[in-house]
Amino acid sequence: MKKKPILIGAAVVLVVAVVSGMALRGRGDKTPEVEAGKVERRKIVQKVSATGKIQPKTQVEISADVSAKITKIAVVEGQHVDKGQFLVGLDRERYAAAVESAEASVSSEQANATLVRENMNKAEKEYGRSKELLAGGLESQAAYEAKQAEYQVEVARYKSALDRVEQAKAALKQARDDLSKTTIYSPMAGTISALNKEVGEIALGSQFQKDVILIVADLREMEAQVNVDENDIISIALGQEAEIEVDAMLDQKLSGTVYEISNSANSAGTGSAEQKTEFEIKIAIKDPPKTLRPGMTASADVVTKIEENALSVPIQSVAVRTVDQLTRKGEKREDAEKIYKADKDGFVEIVFCIEDGKAIAKQVKSGIQSDEYIQIEEGLQEADQVVTGSYRAISKDLDNGAAVTVSKKPKGRGRGPAGNQTS
Repeated sequence: MKKKPILIGAAVVLVVAVVSGMALRGRGDKTPEVEAGKVERRKIVQKVSATGKIQPKTQVEISADVSAKITKIAVVEGQHVDKGQFLVGLDRERYAAAVESAEASVSSEQANATLVRENMNKAEKEYGRSKELLAGGLESQAAYEAKQAEYQVEVARYKSALDRVEQAKAALKQARDDLSKTTIYSPMAGTISALNKEVGEIALGSQFQKDVILIVADLREMEAQVNVDENDIISIALGQEAEIEVDAMLDQKLSGTVYEISNSANSAGTGSAEQKTEFEIKIAIKDPPKTLRPGMTASADVVTKIEENALSVPIQSVAVRTVDQLTRKGEKREDAEKIYKADKDGFVEIVFCIEDGKAIAKQVKSGIQSDEYIQIEEGLQEADQVVTGSYRAISKDLDNGAAVTVSKKPKGRGRGPAGNQTS
């Protein structure tokens, strides 16, 4: 929750307040009626709201590693499976044929390597005999060198034949691996949370594109994946508690803990009036009910700060004015500047206190806020009487130092836009 909601629309309020103030002064002796209350200490819980989806903390998207027609699906959605359990069978015919072809290629290359090795051995013997004859002067140098060259050629041929054998074996290994991938087993124990294919459809190999056949999820550990506005993400920290509501389970509130915060933003509606930047956070849900399902819409209120004994006022009691608006009739602006210090945008955060039948603007420094109350860090004392309504009077009509009548009839707290903010 931020102070920012209090300032939303301040520029518009400024114009309206000037006109309304002039109108108020022109009403003669009729004093405006306001509601009032005491400044009190209370517990304030600041929250950040976010929306998103329920998802398992652990889930695996099962895709095929090879492209083939699905011939068998051994599970149904919602079924529990064990690790290593058979899930999906793909058409094996083409891959089985590839294995047979690769096996034949290995046999052929091995036979060829055997033949080349025999020729190499023969050339080696002839080369050795020629060397002996040369030493005894019974062989010419030219004949010896020819035998030597023939042997070297056969050695090279044999090395090449061995390389082709290894290549054939590698192709066979790949073919067997592809064949094995036509049978898909569960990599974990869990529940089939989604089943996207049917028997007869083609499973595209995941090396080309993502083509999820089914999803196995551990539904014992669930989380809420929610998006937090960029203005609120700085308030989120690991370990913060959260209250989660699921649209499909309106009668039940779940509790959880923030355990992961994204470092990268998600931008939606880029270039349009609805453009917004958000960050995803993950909230681990404590004791998730069995009725909780992946994909359910959820909202979360993350507790970002708690003040157990905060000096506070109703959130609609805090307003903003310019120094010109706070200058009383008959006073100089310079005198008002000694009392009120505007921020960089030219506004002063104030609360109207009732003193001797008049509404006196007191500059305040606000802290955290909840849905209904806002902490006052400076500017007020406990038991001070402050104006609490109406919202229109506080936000627009009421002048500094104006005589007011405190309503004795209890009224509903007319909360304005600031009072509706939770973040």
